[in-house]
Amino acid sequence: MTKSRPVTAGPPARNLPSRALVLSVVVPVYNERFLVRELLERVLAVEIDGIRDLEVVVVDDGSTDGTREILEELARDEPRMRLFFQDENRGKGAAVRRGIDEATGDLVVIQDADLEYDPRDYARLVRPFLEDGADVVYGSRFLTGERRRVLYFRHTLGNRLITLLSNLFTDLNLTDVETCYKMFRAPLLKSIPIRSDDFAMEPEITAKVAKRRFRIFEVPISYVGRTYREGKKIGVRDLFKALYTIVKYWVVDDLYAEDEYGSHILHDLEHAHRFNRWMADSIAEDLGERVLEIGAGIGNITHWLLPRERYVASDVNPHFAHYLENFASGKPYLEVAKIDLEDPGDFEPWNEAFDTVVCLNVLEHVSDPDRAVRNMASALEAGGRLVVYVPRGPRLTSRLDEVLGHRCRYRARELRDQLEGAGFEIESMRHFNRAGVLAWWWNGKLLRRSGFGRFQLKLYDWSVPLFSRIDHLLPWPGLGLLAVARKPSSSVDSGARST
Repeated sequence: MTKSRPVTAGPPARNLPSRALVLSVVVPVYNERFLVRELLERVLAVEIDGIRDLEVVVVDDGSTDGTREILEELARDEPRMRLFFQDENRGKGAAVRRGIDEATGDLVVIQDADLEYDPRDYARLVRPFLEDGADVVYGSRFLTGERRRVLYFRHTLGNRLITLLSNLFTDLNLTDVETCYKMFRAPLLKSIPIRSDDFAMEPEITAKVAKRRFRIFEVPISYVGRTYREGKKIGVRDLFKALYTIVKYWVVDDLYAEDEYGSHILHDLEHAHRFNRWMADSIAEDLGERVLEIGAGIGNITHWLLPRERYVASDVNPHFAHYLENFASGKPYLEVAKIDLEDPGDFEPWNEAFDTVVCLNVLEHVSDPDRAVRNMASALEAGGRLVVYVPRGPRLTSRLDEVLGHRCRYRARELRDQLEGAGFEIESMRHFNRAGVLAWWWNGKLLRRSGFGRFQLKLYDWSVPLFSRIDHLLPWPGLGLLAVARKPSSSVDSGARST
């Protein structure tokens, strides 16, 4: 009899809370003493449906024209305003980065300190978050708006050129990459490393939200541009910096800030497309039609195992879970869940719901692997299979394992005992990725490195078509162990085999 699906309460994880939200307005300021007072008064006067309160985070980027004194005066009388100072002028990107770090709201929008952009447009930017599950909303000066000031043709041409080239490299269809008005879900924005200290932050952010598959919306906004005589700061030099940045972040995958999950390291390793397909092809025949994947990451293995009757991809990293939710859009057979491998409560809704559980590069991270294996067994129906991959060889243990959070490297007997101790019968256990042993030994044991260079990873990934064909011919054990174990369908089942 087919098991019914567990009922999940509440809206999908991408939806914002039903409570009223706090909007953080990040305002980078540099030498704007004639305009900043009026701008901040307009920001603080805004009222928006769905927004409970405003937090205005002002970062003075080393102003020398009296702006600092005006800001200090305003901050004394306004509890919603938080003021920070940079020691010297470092650029818009540096000031925005500081403001993002200090912001505490649910949503974050960037606001220039002049009067080119109208804070009343925040209401337009907020709506896609409340109604459409947006992750980021761009306010476009080139969509139909209420008004815009007519100014420099060549400046507009430069903006359109940057947008065109950005779209070519990101495969987006934005109309205004260089717009100041970008509103984000705060946790997602905080998880993006912003490296540019100047106006190049605009195409950098766009490249990264594209690669992370954020749900991006555009809305029209008003725009009252100013002339260079009136204080406009962006120039031709910034155009060339923007073009360089577009190409740089098309090549470089610098998508995650350092966090407690090691997202930045895991993403680098998971971006080896050919290796991931090799791994997926190696286990595909062992999978049934109702699959639970533990530790799916950003779905690079998941991608090659779909479609199936039902597939649940899980991860405890909220950034990866968000990525998976966007990946699942339009795939009714794919669900996303947060499942902690060591928490029995996370498995209760999935009791005997699957014919296959896939656990690749996860078991070596948990502190109680015996409990983890028993939890996975509870999600399997009688006769279901557990497919496990773990790093092999205690003698290969190095600084690389420490950085990746490996509790241990397994021996074959240790893995067998762990699976059989939870009641599984071993159907097969084989070595995997013998060629990778050389690279691991060279980097971790000989050079004592704490990571792989991106070029090294790409070079290895390019070589996977060859390595996958000769892997079984190499005369040494593999870098990992791949085991397939079956949950007995009755107490009389027996006869495990090993190859």
